[in-house]
Amino acid sequence: MTSNALNVFGQPLEPCCSEPATGFFRDGFCHHAAQDRGQHLLCAIVTQAFLDFSLQQGNDLITPRVLFQFPGLKAGDRWCLCVSRWLEAKDAGLAPPLVLASCHQEALSKIPLALLQAHCWQP
Repeated sequence: MTSNALNVFGQPLEPCCSEPATGFFRDGFCHHAAQDRGQHLLCAIVTQAFLDFSLQQGNDLITPRVLFQFPGLKAGDRWCLCVSRWLEAKDAGLAPPLVLASCHQEALSKIPLALLQAHCWQP
């Protein structure tokens, strides 16, 4: 899988996850698209605390949705998150770590690189 898009470092965007298939287009990438109102630009490694927070906010990422070929997420899965939801989780002290090489550069229009780096996943 390859993409012509760039990540937050100005390098080629790396895939976020194909199992489960993530991204607005379910192509494994956190691509930017005008029709994506949520701006699913941030590749996160979701935590249980984040999944519970998202559920409380009305976005159930845990329950499988067979109709949409969505298996449901569990802690440790990678997923392209909406910029606004990640910021809400950060403000609540629950932001999941990010895989910056897989975060679309358009995220920088809403979040400074230094803040993203402060929440960078460390293997």
